[in-house]
Amino acid sequence: MKIVVDAFGGDNAPDEVVKGAVEAVKEYGVTVVLSGDTKKLDECFAKLGLSKDGIEYAEADGVIEIEDDPKKILKEKKNSSMGVALTMVAEGKADAMVSAGSTAALVMGGTLIVKRIKGVKRPSLTPVMPGVDNLYILLDGGANVDCRPDMLRQFAVMGSVYMNKVMGIAKPKVGLLNVGAEEEKGRDLELQTYALLKNSDLNFTGNVEARDAAQGAVDVVVTDGFTGNVYLKTVEGMGKFMKKALKERIFGGGLSKVGALFCMKGIKSVSKQMDYREVGGSPLLGTAKPVIKAHGSSDALAFKNAIRQAKQFVEGNVIEEMTKALANLETAE
Repeated sequence: MKIVVDAFGGDNAPDEVVKGAVEAVKEYGVTVVLSGDTKKLDECFAKLGLSKDGIEYAEADGVIEIEDDPKKILKEKKNSSMGVALTMVAEGKADAMVSAGSTAALVMGGTLIVKRIKGVKRPSLTPVMPGVDNLYILLDGGANVDCRPDMLRQFAVMGSVYMNKVMGIAKPKVGLLNVGAEEEKGRDLELQTYALLKNSDLNFTGNVEARDAAQGAVDVVVTDGFTGNVYLKTVEGMGKFMKKALKERIFGGGLSKVGALFCMKGIKSVSKQMDYREVGGSPLLGTAKPVIKAHGSSDALAFKNAIRQAKQFVEGNVIEEMTKALANLETAE
């Protein structure tokens, strides 16, 4: 299996990308293609003293920056490290791709270079979220600010397939993010979406409130990209707050430090569960080939796990299963 990684996307590129790629080759047995300035990559490998076994290069010219107009990925910066990676996967020269670069550019390129699965109205950015006893996914995490009910139903279908084929959940529970559990709650968007999901073949459990999503109530949380992004950033913010609070208050004083030693195992377990690096990245569901968006501040561990995630995406035949599920949806209509 060949996975192309944008070697110059993200805050810690290319060093952390290279280290993560080398570890992924060793652990998962994949071939990793690094797209970018090959001279700089050679210098990076030499500096880090790492082997290039299982590593290939794809020459690229420059990087698409966060502040760039995302549309540049289609023409002016199509030969950037991200653009080359997108083109490779679109042309079948790689089985999947990973990038920690500009989210907006990746969504644009995934939609118009890699293109969409037949019938998909909009791809969804799909972060994998930590729950009390489970991992769940959020669709949409911010790719589509304005959504229609039929789009949210597609998100639910694609999310269910992903959780089944990649996360191994037999009948993923789908919940519609809302301000209350009652069927009559929400805006027109939620009311119409509820009716569509209720009459589908999905394992739809009804509305789910934000406070219950992280308690393991559902496996797939469906909402529009605006609401989803607010939810995502709130969870991220609370995670940072808790980490800082624990550090300052539990590890801040003498007696607190002594007490913390006795619960260190539990603290480390929770910390690992909340660590985005353990997951890898957010799949862009709905594209015709697997595209994984890694966090902008990803380190080697995060890149390694994003490559693992891409491998599982391919091995699970997720694109084929989504294509079938969406075709069945159209037939049922």
